[in-house]
Amino acid sequence: MGQRIILWRHGQTDWNIENRFQGHSDIPLNEEGHRQARTAAPLLKNLSPDRIISSDLIRAQQTAQALADICHLPVSIDAGLRETHGGKWEGKTGAQNREEDFERFVHWLDGDDEPAGETGEKRSFIAQRAVSAIERALDNSIRTLIVVTHGGTARCILGKMLGMPMNQWSALGGLSNASWSIIENGHHRDGWVLVEHNSGSLPEPIYGEESGA
Repeated sequence: MGQRIILWRHGQTDWNIENRFQGHSDIPLNEEGHRQARTAAPLLKNLSPDRIISSDLIRAQQTAQALADICHLPVSIDAGLRETHGGKWEGKTGAQNREEDFERFVHWLDGDDEPAGETGEKRSFIAQRAVSAIERALDNSIRTLIVVTHGGTARCILGKMLGMPMNQWSALGGLSNASWSIIENGHHRDGWVLVEHNSGSLPEPIYGEESGA
């Protein structure tokens, strides 16, 4: 029997709407974000999760708790699932970062492996720390693992676990708030297969594509 990993992006925050680079900034869900998490939780419960792990940032923990409350599962916190540290871009809007650091910012959006905001994190590092967090949680007893994380981190996880070249990770579309992607192993090929992407409801706007998501 194969295993399933569900990468669930946190619900909406005020900074998502403002297109601010959140990164490691600990911004809570807004009212809509709490509603999104509560709406998504029963759908994810139907996938019979065995374990829930979450980024330590409050927006992810609040999202995870909406599912934990109805599944009666604990939430294991792992800082390895955090969003990208945005360096000098953190807290600024996409428009500000384009104006102040255009070339570096646009190259980063295109998927290069330079540190975000000059002093932040590289994608290769984010991918390694986040996949390591998943590997710590995914033992042979787990059929379905819920990973509550962030949009940028989810893209790095997908790119690395699907074996994609890093310069193609940006071809993976973003996750809407409180939406998820599912990868599974045990299919016709070795390794992981993307079976759903940006699922959860009718299509929603993808806020925060330039903001550390």
